[in-house]
Amino acid sequence: MEMRTNFHKKMRGIQDEIMVLGNMAEVAISQSVDALKNRNLILAHQIINDDIKINRKRYEIEEKCTQLIATQQPMASDLRTMICVLNIITELERIGDYAEGIAKIVIMIGDEPPLKPLIDIPRMADKIIQMLRQSLDAFVQRNAEAAIQVVDEDDEIDNLYNQVFRELLTFMIEDPRTITRATRLIWVAHNLERSADRVTNICERIVFIVTGKMQEIGASNY
Repeated sequence: MEMRTNFHKKMRGIQDEIMVLGNMAEVAISQSVDALKNRNLILAHQIINDDIKINRKRYEIEEKCTQLIATQQPMASDLRTMICVLNIITELERIGDYAEGIAKIVIMIGDEPPLKPLIDIPRMADKIIQMLRQSLDAFVQRNAEAAIQVVDEDDEIDNLYNQVFRELLTFMIEDPRTITRATRLIWVAHNLERSADRVTNICERIVFIVTGKMQEIGASNY
């Protein structure tokens, strides 16, 4: 009984660490788009430097999970949770990588004049942050239905990405001189779209924790 109590205490600590990592990923995405909107190269460099902290936090959580598995002899359901936690922190770390990628694009853009007012890209970022928060809430609450609802919201991100892509493609066709600037914005939108896919992966792991069923979640499945 004492071992089980100790295990769950350590698991709560790991869960708190995951929320910290999630917040770091959220801030990175938000700041990367802010840096793009404001041509803030100082902020872009800060995001790149801060990615090391995100990586370090992921490795710290991974080490704690590994030690817990090795020393506490978790039951099958607990082991399932631990394996999913290892996947979730990897997905969060990758979201940080996408934010770092956007920051690098901001530096490439430098002080070039903006091709167009940024409307849909910030909307993508705001939606991703909302989805990320909801997914982590679903993780804490072990709420599979809430996780599935987050996955359903990914359609909005896909629609925004397609809209950005079509609009920028039109710019390139009408004026080939815009190709470089338009391509860089497409890269930004692609990084955001991939970030949303990572949130979807997190939600799939949450459903697995709750139900024990590993499957790709989509509208066709529910």
